Amino acid sequence: MLRPTVPRSVAEVLDPVLELDPDRLVLLTRSARWTYAELDRQADAVAAALTAVGVVAGDRVAAALPNDADIVASFHGAMRIGAVWVGLNRALAPPEKAYILHDSGTTLLLCDTDTATQLEQDDLGLGGLRRMVVGAGPEGQEWLAMLEASAGPRRPPLVDPERPAALAYTSGTTGHPKGAVHSQHNLLVPGAVLVASRGYGPELCKGDCFPLTILNLQVLTTLLVAQAGGCSVVMDRIDAAGVAEWIRDHGVTTWNGPPALLHSLAHDPSIDRADLASLDEVWAGGADCPESLRAAFTDRFGLPVLTTYGLTEAPTVVSIDRRDGEHRRGASGRPLPHLRVIIRDDHGNEVSTAETGEICLCAREDGPWAGVYGPPLGYWERRDASEDLLRGGVVHTGDLGYVDAEGYLYVRDRRNQMIIRGGANVYPAEVERVLQAAPGVQACAVFGTPDERLGERVTAAVQVAADAQVSVEDLTRHCIGELARYKVPDRFIFVASFVRNAMGKIDRRHLGELVASVSGSSEASPVDDPYAVEGPANDPPRA
Repeated sequence: MLRPTVPRSVAEVLDPVLELDPDRLVLLTRSARWTYAELDRQADAVAAALTAVGVVAGDRVAAALPNDADIVASFHGAMRIGAVWVGLNRALAPPEKAYILHDSGTTLLLCDTDTATQLEQDDLGLGGLRRMVVGAGPEGQEWLAMLEASAGPRRPPLVDPERPAALAYTSGTTGHPKGAVHSQHNLLVPGAVLVASRGYGPELCKGDCFPLTILNLQVLTTLLVAQAGGCSVVMDRIDAAGVAEWIRDHGVTTWNGPPALLHSLAHDPSIDRADLASLDEVWAGGADCPESLRAAFTDRFGLPVLTTYGLTEAPTVVSIDRRDGEHRRGASGRPLPHLRVIIRDDHGNEVSTAETGEICLCAREDGPWAGVYGPPLGYWERRDASEDLLRGGVVHTGDLGYVDAEGYLYVRDRRNQMIIRGGANVYPAEVERVLQAAPGVQACAVFGTPDERLGERVTAAVQVAADAQVSVEDLTRHCIGELARYKVPDRFIFVASFVRNAMGKIDRRHLGELVASVSGSSEASPVDDPYAVEGPANDPPRA
């Protein structure tokens, strides 16, 4: 297989089709059907508008926008002037959004009306942050006028593709998010490799329902699809009926979603087998996919579910099953051909085949894919964390697993204690930090408990201070005010005390025993959509 050609910058990713067939469809969303020429024009307009408000190369531009054309154009426009993109999940609570905006040093926020209103609170300390409302309605007219005034400019000069281009915030053991830094080259490589290794071409019609505020989704939508010359279908629904309708009405050929949504599709009697007839690839992403779920989906729709493994710091896909559905039970496919996966023990030594250790990544050193991979640039303004991530010249994922003799990757544990709830990552330390501040809470520990549909649910064990009166409702209300809804515990277990180690820390090895031994547990009120990272729209997609 020939070495893939990686575009020099995001600005050039559209060029091959622009030269041959500029009127080919590249993007289909709720409100837009854009050709390659139209996306190119819109990206230039955004680039000019950002420049007009004083954004220069290296400035951080954040976006909290729904899955529609505006967020795609905003991303491409920011890349064209060398700005650093910061995706801001709309589902985050105001304090969570404020933390990311402060930590990244964002100079301009492009957002919807609800987010703009949320962030007007005085105690968030965002008074000096410039906000532009993007979208329909009177609040969005200023931005719309700027785009119209900027129509027709020439494309900005080529930016340095190795400089920081985007921050993807991911939580860690401290409970505070940190931003993984990627260059434009890093963002373009996964698409180039997937197109070359999987044989994608202009027939590719890739559907995505995860929110595009997640950087990995920008990588897997237009940045991938444009390199195949195909079309990206950006869905604004993450319920089974809505996703099936998007797939059926727009002939989606490749789609990826969380296991919880695959479960709903496989078990919803209102979904007809013909609704998914256009698909030739279904990826399971965001969480482990049980073998029983793979079998149920295949029995219902006649399609194999392709398992994947990826992470924000890679960025995105590290390994995936073959297109023909070949699969090894419990595996997450084979690593992409530009990557070398190394399994290391606690001392940093490479272990033998099929031995479990930490999953580490680096570029291949031989063959047509040698040197294609560029590692992340570290974490934004986190020197120690960056050195730990990239120690020894390889990316340390923090995940444990092994590679078998045939090259299949098996992931055993995900990022220490991280909970994968319906495809959304929940870090216990982050929830514990909030819960610990609730009145009457003396100590707490958050962990995942198995759930057939969601993979895991968020469970909190709570030790109440002496003479305090604390209810599930009190704790739930407190968490909802500080956390995204999918991070709020589904279940609370009240304990008299915790087992602690010699350092006085809660011994997490005993947390699972609490579920079986403590009868005094209570279920919290369910979230509106238990597996959506952002809430779904209610009306059907427009043809």
